[in-house]
Amino acid sequence: MVDKGLTVFVEIRTAQHGDGWLEKFSEGVSKIDEVVEFHRLNGNVDYLLKILVASIEDYDRVYKKIIRTAPLHDVTSYFSMEKIKETTEIPLDKR
Repeated sequence: MVDKGLTVFVEIRTAQHGDGWLEKFSEGVSKIDEVVEFHRLNGNVDYLLKILVASIEDYDRVYKKIIRTAPLHDVTSYFSMEKIKETTEIPLDKR
């Protein structure tokens, strides 16, 4: 049985943007199994992660892995209260 009922969205900000830092951070986060999506963004947030865990305590364990990957400026976590829509369907042009 897979007990990963808690979805956490994590915003990450960094003060470093060099290739070496990015390689270390990307490699480290990509190895964390609970991270199911990993996006680099523009704007005020540098990275967005979608994480699936069993509990807040389980997330704390994952959080500690994330902050050990590379120096970070800010990490903000959001716990999903309700999943209103989720799909893997790609919308097709309906011309």
